Amino acid sequence: MKRTIPILLFSLAAALGGCSKPLPGTEPLTGGDPRQGQQLLERYGCAACHRIKGIANANSRVGPSLEDIRDGGYVGGVLPNSADNLVKWIMDPTEVSPRTAMPDLGVTEAEARDMAAYLYSQ
Repeated sequence: MKRTIPILLFSLAAALGGCSKPLPGTEPLTGGDPRQGQQLLERYGCAACHRIKGIANANSRVGPSLEDIRDGGYVGGVLPNSADNLVKWIMDPTEVSPRTAMPDLGVTEAEARDMAAYLYSQ
């Protein structure tokens, strides 16, 4: 009996250790890296206009909140919410909606996939 208790405790500790959920290396829906996406959202200054979980000082109300964007119906108010549409919007919002206030920032497709991965992982 004394031998089974340490084994059970070890098994329980190993199982509980897997409960924390770090950001994945690649988010399957977008094919991007959420860790890289977080850095890109900060670098491109997205916090100047948007509320974004996990981004320092991202509490602006100029543009729509990007918190829980995965649950929204539309991207930019015009595209059905999908990973590809979010990537398209991030890369070239004025092509999608010429009258949008969102500026074209010169984001590459790879960067947009990373940014979308971060937003969808929140």
